[in-house]
Amino acid sequence: MSCKYSIMIGTILGMTSVIMGAFGAHYLESVLDSYAINIFETGARFQMYHSLLLILIGLVQHSWHSRLLILATIFISVGILIFSGSLYIIALSGISIIGAITPVGGVSLIIGWALLVLSSALVIKRKSIEIRDS
Repeated sequence: MSCKYSIMIGTILGMTSVIMGAFGAHYLESVLDSYAINIFETGARFQMYHSLLLILIGLVQHSWHSRLLILATIFISVGILIFSGSLYIIALSGISIIGAITPVGGVSLIIGWALLVLSSALVIKRKSIEIRDS
């Protein structure tokens, strides 16, 4: 998976988070109670944060080649879909049992972040070895 895919996924998910946020702010506030609105807004907010992260990963991939970044992109993308998607479903349908899969999305996001930490640590280690060897 090249950097263009991370950027493309990030921009699509970012765009849909803006759409969902606008939908929530302009339509759902007259339909749902404040608890459901809060759940919906949490989904949109987490989707935007992690969409921006995917774009950043794509930009970093130009100079920082790592399979861990590819894995991070996959875990973060899946995490967004499961975490935010389940929150949207809960808010819109009221089916709270869907909340059982929300933590799976959260764990996927955490794994994505952990892969970024590991990847950055390896790059720092590699760079320090290069500096020592020069």
